Amino acid sequence: MRILKKIKIASFFVGILIIFWSCTNLFSNENETQEVTVIDQKVENLLSKMTLEEKIGQMNQYNGFWDFTGPAPKGGDAEKKYKDLKNGLVGSMLNVRGVKDVMAVQKVAVEESRLGIPLIIGFDVIHGYKTISPIPIAEAASWDLEAIQKSAAMAALESSAAGINWTFAPMIDISRDARWGRVMEGAGEDPFLGSKIATARINGFQGDELNSNFTIAACAKHFAAYGFVEGGRDYNTVDIGTSTLYNMVFPPFIAAKNAGVKTFMNSFNELNGVPATGNSYLQRDILKEQWDYNGFVVSDWGSITEMIAHGHAKDGAHAAEIALKAGSDMDMESYLYVSHLKNLVDTDKVDIQLIDDAVRRILKVKFELGLFEDPYRYCDLEREKEITGSKKINDAALDIAKKSIVLLKNEGDLLPLKKEGQKIAIIGALASDKTSPLGSWRIAADDHTAVSVLEGMSEYNGNLITFSKGADLTIGKTEFVSELKINTTNKSEFKEAIRVANSADIVVMVLGEHGFQSGEGRSRTSLELPGVQQELLEEIFKVNKNIVLVLNNGRPLAINWADKNIPAIVEAWQLGTQSGHAIAKVLYGDYNPSGKLPMTFPRNIGQVPLYYNYKNTGRPNSPGPEIVFWSHYSDEENTPLYPFGYGLSYTTFNYSDIKIVNSYNSNQKIKVSVDITNTGKRKGKEVIQLYIRDKYASITRPVKELKGFELLELDPGEIKTINFVLTDKELGFYDNNGEWLLENGEFEVFVGGSSETTNKINFELK
Repeated sequence: MRILKKIKIASFFVGILIIFWSCTNLFSNENETQEVTVIDQKVENLLSKMTLEEKIGQMNQYNGFWDFTGPAPKGGDAEKKYKDLKNGLVGSMLNVRGVKDVMAVQKVAVEESRLGIPLIIGFDVIHGYKTISPIPIAEAASWDLEAIQKSAAMAALESSAAGINWTFAPMIDISRDARWGRVMEGAGEDPFLGSKIATARINGFQGDELNSNFTIAACAKHFAAYGFVEGGRDYNTVDIGTSTLYNMVFPPFIAAKNAGVKTFMNSFNELNGVPATGNSYLQRDILKEQWDYNGFVVSDWGSITEMIAHGHAKDGAHAAEIALKAGSDMDMESYLYVSHLKNLVDTDKVDIQLIDDAVRRILKVKFELGLFEDPYRYCDLEREKEITGSKKINDAALDIAKKSIVLLKNEGDLLPLKKEGQKIAIIGALASDKTSPLGSWRIAADDHTAVSVLEGMSEYNGNLITFSKGADLTIGKTEFVSELKINTTNKSEFKEAIRVANSADIVVMVLGEHGFQSGEGRSRTSLELPGVQQELLEEIFKVNKNIVLVLNNGRPLAINWADKNIPAIVEAWQLGTQSGHAIAKVLYGDYNPSGKLPMTFPRNIGQVPLYYNYKNTGRPNSPGPEIVFWSHYSDEENTPLYPFGYGLSYTTFNYSDIKIVNSYNSNQKIKVSVDITNTGKRKGKEVIQLYIRDKYASITRPVKELKGFELLELDPGEIKTINFVLTDKELGFYDNNGEWLLENGEFEVFVGGSSETTNKINFELK
């Protein structure tokens, strides 16, 4: 039993290291080594006192199941869970929030169970807690790692004040398919950008001191390849090659591990015919052995029991056995570990060493959070009241919201708007919506708390503003758990919108998706504007062509008609609590947009999946107008509507004097230099992007790969020189067995403002 041997060897060496560390210190950072030693000793000491049932209890996570500040539940499933909590058979709870409830449930675990082991309290703090920041794909559009880290830190600050100490974020799945609803929760299509953002968000959540009550443990999810579900349909099968797995899927997870993320979450999909939750190759061989990961792995919601539906496990007991042996340490809401593991151990189907390894990992994170030192360290009613919704947190939300906006088109410099003397018509149901801008995955936020576009624009009082909804986007309920009903027939308010637009100088149309049209379980077969919005846009265009289209959406959309006809288009995503303020500041020019797309926008749904770092194929270009035998569509261009890395500004930038400063052989690195000039009349920021192409290799490489970027602010007329350094880390790649290769050959280096830049220079690696 190879897995068991590895666990036993690891356990042996843990014991040896504890003794060794107690006697000597061979490391430069004595305090850090001492701290690790003390925690390891405490974990082993506690583990030795635990019964088998108590160990299994630490691997059991329950959802909140009663009003914790009220009387104990009587009867049914809630009473059983309550008894489990009192008996030390629960290691974690999720969706318990607010100091009063967290303190109450922690009190039961600590003061009524035999060993008093504190709970770790988990919650989906995806892009904020009460105060909501932009959805993650929007934040990724900022390419501003410092702002992204600060956004995560503010989310940790506010959620920790509510008693939470663990978030199921960041989601770091790479995805190339805009149909997948969960693209809103990630950083887009590129593994390099995704890795940088994963690190920033983990550092923001966890901070410098995890045992501070201002930080929370992060969770890298979903391990692995969830973003490659077939057809973009959530929970679907994944079937990809090892080259894609190692070079596209794994890099952000490696970055997360290197950033010290305390937990991983496995994914719903299968890979190579094995569900990720029961995939020993992913969790044992790669994560825990090859990458030497020492945090713990939690299942996704019910994913252990779902292995039965997958056709991989016979029943609940079999699913529990498979998941544990594969390396899934904590069971989220399947109830299978607590129901079956003891019997599996008693019947010698599962070795106790596997359980000890899982519990050791879980306890260590609890010690690192400081929960044993003070189980109530996150429970301070005055702090909760002071921090929740504070100006500091709202200011940070506004800052990242402004930076997340991408200017897609600005024909005739229609933007920025003049601040006085104009009649501005604002049209669209989303313009006055105060809930949809919060986006998906904002469980703790209250409805109707976002600043609407109408409110944000109305704070500028120099223009005459009129508003018309034009048409409802949705019909009936707009709840996270319900299927949205989109208005596809009611156009009764078109007439009023046309009247308002006809008398305006400028029309600002706010169109897109409802916040709950993206997210988990929200895959779509269409990427066009939902419902009657496209028809509304075209009707308004007939009477007033001076339209600024503001998009609110959680994924790339196919807006071919708008691109051809509408002079100004602003990608404003779902920007959270401060949405309307951020959009108004950009439209009026108080903030010069600097965002760049983290995901390609298609011309047509038939192009999807569409991504910039594609392979060239053997027939990449048309051999002539009458020849059809090359890689293309007969009814659409191959090119995207808007490419990865694309975004305009109210100023312009010029790239010049790109050069290679030195050869690789001189110091095992290539230095690339480029001059950037602000050639416009406004101060602005530009994301300088560097891409490489390895022209031939033992495994074919993409036509372009992002390998560096820098966010730079320039005054009008200002010139700056930017230097990039390429090492074997940027120039190499993984082979199909996961080995890192650096091969000699010819390389092209591209530097510019998007993935479509043609500014390039060549070098050879000998």
